[in-house]
Amino acid sequence: MKYPLDCEKNFEKSFLFWLCKYVKFKLNSLSNKELKNPQNLAEVNFALTRGVKNIQELDALVKKARNAGLSGVNTYFNPLKKFFEYISFYKLYSLKQIDEELIVEILAGITGTLSDASKKNYRIAIINFFDFLDKQNEEDSKSHIFDINLKNWAGIKGLSGVKLPEFMSEEEIKKFLKAIDTTDFKNNTIRNRLIIKIIIFTGIRVSEAINIKMGDISEENDLYLIRIRAKGNKYRIVMIKKELIEDLLKNVSINYLSKDALLFVNRKGTVLTQAYVSRIVEQILFKAGIRKQKNGAHMLRHTFATLLYKKQKDLVLVQEALGHASLNTSRIYTHFDNDKLKLAAQVAKELSEK
Repeated sequence: MKYPLDCEKNFEKSFLFWLCKYVKFKLNSLSNKELKNPQNLAEVNFALTRGVKNIQELDALVKKARNAGLSGVNTYFNPLKKFFEYISFYKLYSLKQIDEELIVEILAGITGTLSDASKKNYRIAIINFFDFLDKQNEEDSKSHIFDINLKNWAGIKGLSGVKLPEFMSEEEIKKFLKAIDTTDFKNNTIRNRLIIKIIIFTGIRVSEAINIKMGDISEENDLYLIRIRAKGNKYRIVMIKKELIEDLLKNVSINYLSKDALLFVNRKGTVLTQAYVSRIVEQILFKAGIRKQKNGAHMLRHTFATLLYKKQKDLVLVQEALGHASLNTSRIYTHFDNDKLKLAAQVAKELSEK
């Protein structure tokens, strides 16, 4: 069923109406192989059909869908949420006032400090949303066509916008590991210490860690082999020395309320959220006295990858360990190879002495 583009009394309500329609469309077109709670997804779909009062309410529904197992919805919604919050300052009266020039202006304001990869995500989300509007709006048997393509958006040209990922130095890693063992998480200490150690010692994604089952872990001599379900429902194996997590793994409490037999769940047996794991990391960083611009759990993955490349100088090894589909994705960690820069500094010193 198609609706007029300006279907509500004011601009923001009309935009929210279409955001709800779009989010519902994406939820039902994304892969559902990771879906863990169909009832929660059904509740979200029903709420989206009724509509929301504000962007915060829509954000809460998206998070509920993500926690139900449709994590890919973030890629599409988060850029649109930022876009909605920013465009509200323009006090527009109609969605028809939006054109490519205005979109580029807004993107320049909200993506200036983001990496090139994040800017591409914004581009994809914006194009996808307005393409959806092109096909779904209709009034007097006519549709308003935005025809947004952002081909000339300067924000994603070249690699000048690429930001180096946040990571810990070797000295900071030692402090962090000590803080893991001394931080008190009350009733969840063993579970929380175990998941953080697995992430930092293997470099797996948080989304991969929270979906580990006890049956995914096997032993081989002095190693634990962990079967990981990666992006695109592909599988890979990561390894970790037994001595690093053996005591924690033997003493972690198994919550049999988890229908999927997941290792890391809350008291109700449902999977931990990525936001919760990031809060654990922030707590440990605070305990260790470490300050970073980005304190989330993904920083542990960057730390592992950076240290792995610095020690082994093997880009293919980094690619395989992190489960990157392309070697180019792993290439960013070569920026932390300071050996050649030290040689340059030595040459400058020798010239000075001469």
